Amino acid sequence: MKILTRNTLAPLAVVMAWLAAPIGTASAQDTAPKPEAAPAAATAPAAPSAPAAPAEPEKPKDPVADPLGYLPGLNGGTKLDLQWPVPAESKSVNPDGKDEVSMEELINNVAHNKVSINMVWVLLTGFLVMFMQAGFALVETGLCRAKHAAHVMATNLLIYPLGMIGFWICGFAFMFGGYFNGPVAIGWQPPFGQGLQLLNGEFSIELFGKPFGLLGTKGFFLSNDFLDTAVFALFLFQMVFMDTTATIPTGSMAERWNFKNFLIYGLWVGALCYPIYGNWVWGGGWLAQLGINFGMGHGHVDFAGSSVVHMTGGVLALIGSIIIGPRLGKYGPDGKPRAIPGHNVPYVLLGTFILAFGWFGFNPGSTLAGTDNHASIVAVNTMLASAGGALATTLWLYLTTGKPDPTMICNGMLAGLVAITAPCAFVSSLGAVIIGLISGVLVVLSVNFWDRVMKIDDPVGAISVHGVCGAFGVLCVGIFSNGSYGAGWGGVHTLLKDGALQTVLNDGTPEMLKKYAELTGSGWTDQGVTGILGPLFGGNYADWGQLTAAFIAVIANIVFVSISGFIWFKISNLIFPLRSSKQDEMDGLDMPEMGVEAYPDFHLSDRTSPPVH
Repeated sequence: MKILTRNTLAPLAVVMAWLAAPIGTASAQDTAPKPEAAPAAATAPAAPSAPAAPAEPEKPKDPVADPLGYLPGLNGGTKLDLQWPVPAESKSVNPDGKDEVSMEELINNVAHNKVSINMVWVLLTGFLVMFMQAGFALVETGLCRAKHAAHVMATNLLIYPLGMIGFWICGFAFMFGGYFNGPVAIGWQPPFGQGLQLLNGEFSIELFGKPFGLLGTKGFFLSNDFLDTAVFALFLFQMVFMDTTATIPTGSMAERWNFKNFLIYGLWVGALCYPIYGNWVWGGGWLAQLGINFGMGHGHVDFAGSSVVHMTGGVLALIGSIIIGPRLGKYGPDGKPRAIPGHNVPYVLLGTFILAFGWFGFNPGSTLAGTDNHASIVAVNTMLASAGGALATTLWLYLTTGKPDPTMICNGMLAGLVAITAPCAFVSSLGAVIIGLISGVLVVLSVNFWDRVMKIDDPVGAISVHGVCGAFGVLCVGIFSNGSYGAGWGGVHTLLKDGALQTVLNDGTPEMLKKYAELTGSGWTDQGVTGILGPLFGGNYADWGQLTAAFIAVIANIVFVSISGFIWFKISNLIFPLRSSKQDEMDGLDMPEMGVEAYPDFHLSDRTSPPVH
C-alpha cells in the first residue's frame, strides 16, 4: 500500500483548495487572518465603545463567467437568439440605435418553436411505436412452438422494411396525398408547418351530389417535390402505424406461412391495402366526410387507429387464416380443437409490456402536437383501459376455468388497448375503464368462438384482439364519447346554447366564418365528439349520427379488407405457394425455410404438437 507523502499531498491540497474557492469564498474571508494593527500609544486613554453600526446588506456577487467562454447569462438565451433568421440590422430600423427585436422576428420564433415542439413530439412518439415491433415479435414467437421460433421472429423483423418500402413507393401518396384538402375545423393549421400544403391531391368521385374522396395522388417515392420536414415527419409517424397493421397476420398465420409468399405480402400491404382504407379515414376521404356531407356526427372518428390499424390487420388475419387453413393436427378427427401451447410464456409477458409501453406513442402521439395538452388525458385513458382489460380477463377466467392463463391475460390487456385506441381522446376516465372491462371479456369469448365454433386456427388470438376489439373500439366512439374534445372535427361545428343545437359546416366561405363568429360571440359553445351515452359521462347531448358513422366505418372495413385480402392471397398463391409443405411444417420451419434453428443447443422434444393424421 502506498503512503501519501508531503510531496504527493501538496499538489492535491492545491487542487482541492482551487475547487473549493468559488463555494467557500465568504467563509474564507471571515476566517482569514487579518493584519495586526499598530500598537496603541501608551499615553492615549481608551476610547469609549461606540454602538455597533447596522450591517450593510450583502452585495450580490458578480456573475461567474460560463466555463464555455460565454459572457455571463448569454448561453441561457437573449434577444439576440430571437433575431430571425440572421442577426437583424436593428440600428437601421430604430433611429435611436437600440438593438431591439422586431415584432416579425418574435412572431417567427414563436411559430418556429411551436412547430419544432410538435415535430419533436411526433418523432419521439413515432420511435416508440416503431419499438412495438419488438413486442409483437416476442408475443407471437412465445405463443408458437420452438421449432418455428426463428421463422416467426424473421417475419416480424422483415415486415418492417418490406412494408416501409411499399409505403414509400406509393402507400403514403395513396393515403395522405390529399391530406391538406380533408375536412378540418375552422382555424386549423398543420401541426408540423405549412409544408403539409404540398399534400393537396385527392382523387374523388361525386355521389348523391357530394364528393367522395377515394385516393391521394401526391407524394410518390417522397420525391424532391415533397422534400419538406413536415411531410417527412408525417411519413415516419404514419409508416410505423402501417407496420403494426402489416405484422398482425404474421401471428394468425404463423407456423405454416411460406416465407417467400410472406415477402411479397409485406410489400403489398404497405403499398395498397392499408393505405386505401387509411385514406378514407385519416387522409380526408369519404368516411371522414360522412359528417360534413350527410350530417353523421363528425364523420368517422378514429383517433389513433382502432379501425385504420387494428381492425384492418385483424380482418386480414381472418381472411389469411381461412385461406391458409389450420395447423397440422389442430383439429382432431372429431373436429374438436386441440391445444397447441406456445413454447415461451415469459416472451409473451415481456412482449406485452413492450407493447403497452409503445402504446404511449401510439395514442398520445396521435395528437400530432406536443403543444396539445390533451395528450395527458389520452395517456391516462390508455392506461386505464389496459388495466380494465387485463383484470376483466383474469376474473372471467377464474369464473369460467378456475385458472387465469397468463397468455390470455396478456390478450386481455392488449384487447383493452386496441379498443381504447379510437375513443381515447373523447371519453372520460370511467368510460375508459368500462371499455377495458368489456374488451377483457369480449376477447376471451371471441377467441373461443373462432377456435371452437368457426374452426379457424389463430395461434396468437390476433383476430380477436385486433379485429373484434378494434371494431368494438370504433363503436365506442359513437357510444361513450362525452363531447369534451374534438370540436370542429371533420369540419363539423355543433354549437349548443340553452339546450338548443346548431351546426356550422366549415366550407371555407366568408359567410360561414361570419356566422360562426356571431354564434360563438353570443354564447353558443362548440361541442366535441359525442356518443349516444355521452350525457351519462358529462356530455350535453346524445349524438346518434356519430354511432351511425362508426357503424358504416366498421362495415366498410370488413367489406373492403376482406375482398382485397381474399384476392391478394389467392393471386399471391399463384406466385409463391401460400402454405409451407407438410413435411417442413412437421419438422419446423426454422431449418427448411430459414436455414438456422432458434435454439441449436437444445434438443426439441416437440411434445406439445398433436398427432397428425
